[in-house]
Amino acid sequence: MAKKKANIYEFPHPMDNDTVIGHDATLNAFMAAWNARDARPMHPVWMLTGPRGIGKATLAYNIAKMVYGNVGDFFIIDMERNIDKDGKSKPDGKSISVYTVRATIEKMQMSSMSGEWRVVIIDSVDELTVAAENAILKLLEEPPAKTLFLLVTHQLSAVLPTVRSRARVEKMRPLSIADLRRLCARFMPDEVVDDDTLRLANGSFGRIAGIKQSGGDEIYAELIAMIERKNSTATDAMALARKIAPCPELYGILLDAIAHFGLAELYPVATHAIADINRVNLEPEIAIFKVIEEIKKCY
Repeated sequence: MAKKKANIYEFPHPMDNDTVIGHDATLNAFMAAWNARDARPMHPVWMLTGPRGIGKATLAYNIAKMVYGNVGDFFIIDMERNIDKDGKSKPDGKSISVYTVRATIEKMQMSSMSGEWRVVIIDSVDELTVAAENAILKLLEEPPAKTLFLLVTHQLSAVLPTVRSRARVEKMRPLSIADLRRLCARFMPDEVVDDDTLRLANGSFGRIAGIKQSGGDEIYAELIAMIERKNSTATDAMALARKIAPCPELYGILLDAIAHFGLAELYPVATHAIADINRVNLEPEIAIFKVIEEIKKCY
């Protein structure tokens, strides 16, 4: 298996990142509700949903800092603050425990020192266990006064309908190529990021680092060239499949290649093959090889 390169990109945590790009519609919608809160009560639960890496958490933290300032209370439920049943830190887990949620609720039961607004960020709802999500639901059914909930979620369909129904859902769009260029100039000023890499990112700035880190831009170029080459062989296809297989974040370049060649009829084949890699524990290189061969055959 290919070794991943050492992480060479250092991005600020969303809490420390004041750069919000590409989400004016969502921010303006919140500001309109916030500025009119004295005339009409604003919705206490806002769900920011959209693909990973587009800046949902960054926007949530920027809203939170504006709302609570330096006087209110701020509560964060995320993997970094995850705890187990004994109250011990468990930041490397795969899901956010119900114990983390219960501990936060206990803290919230203490009245605010200032009487000002309190903010609760959950980043992300996708990572909550079922028990944790149900615990949050009980809190959302009767939200405390002057408390704003900002729920980050990457896959809206995976959220419990009962939780979703209690939130104002803001669907945040993938970033434009222009937005991605601005972010690259801001956070990766010394890195050459070409147009192909920006397109491969599918509107996710977070994905750009993963693509560059794993050499995905180079592998994609190699994939396109191999398919276009008339004398390429199954051995060439397998060699590429073995480069892609160790990096799940690169599986999407198969779909990008399908789009590049205008082979929309292959989308169901490729998406099912990618899904089956995890669902039925297929050997990744075999599944990827078959997709590449299908693209070659139809090109």
